[in-house]
Amino acid sequence: IDSLSNLEKFGKKFGHSYPVGIRLRPNIMAGGHLKISTGHEKSKFGIPVDQVNEIISLVDKYNIHINDLHIHTGSEIENVDIFVKGIEVLFDIIPHFKELEVIDLGGGFKVPYQEGDTETDITLLAKKVNELFASHPNPGGRPLQVWFEPGKFLVSECGYFITKVNVLKEAGATTFISVDSGFNHFIRPMFYDAYHRIENISNPGGEEKTYSVVGNICETDTFAWDRKLNEVREGDYLVFYNAGAYGFQMASNYNSRFRPAEVLVENGKSKLIRQRDVFEDLLKNQVI
Repeated sequence: IDSLSNLEKFGKKFGHSYPVGIRLRPNIMAGGHLKISTGHEKSKFGIPVDQVNEIISLVDKYNIHINDLHIHTGSEIENVDIFVKGIEVLFDIIPHFKELEVIDLGGGFKVPYQEGDTETDITLLAKKVNELFASHPNPGGRPLQVWFEPGKFLVSECGYFITKVNVLKEAGATTFISVDSGFNHFIRPMFYDAYHRIENISNPGGEEKTYSVVGNICETDTFAWDRKLNEVREGDYLVFYNAGAYGFQMASNYNSRFRPAEVLVENGKSKLIRQRDVFEDLLKNQVI
């Protein structure tokens, strides 16, 4: 539950009948991009920590069984001290909830997108979390579970997005590669200004040249500006790395385009696990 309004509605209807978790807003700015920063003081997510007295009043009034406190400060967090800061915020609140069993610190572990990038040091994070709890034994009156939601950290590098080069276009100082896809399939570069490594798998030994990679949607649909790639020819295939998270999940039929197929590769063998859309898929939910 992430609002006082819904907490009161829950309390009126269920009282102590069911355990429930509360999402708090820790007022911490974190994340690799404003669009994936979710714990700052202007974020819509969670009940602000400065409203904890109102939470306690509702819990007491309706005898609500709070068993979980949850925060999520953002995504692409490399500095483990951000997670430590979140725990420290919760330590001030935990003693108010004697039935607490879990604190959930959300996700946000950083994934290396560019060569030379680093990722969240989860070994260091575990060490610091252990140290924190050692210095705050049983802060809520009982041993607590600490949960994380690693999500993207687990699957991002498991997925690849493959496109075909339709057109090469020289335009002044820029050479555009136009592929048979767009942000309707893979929106992260446009939506988050996300960098994804791109490789020409059709010409791995080709001379390196500079290109801008664009899609086929009717807006500024750019996957990469001024990117060094092995020489690209029409008909070549480009692969985008780190497409295992928020790839197909954010795909759409925008511009009446079909969503792509998905193929699982396991132990060197490929298997179709999702069919490519067909025209009927665009119309099947319409009522005329």
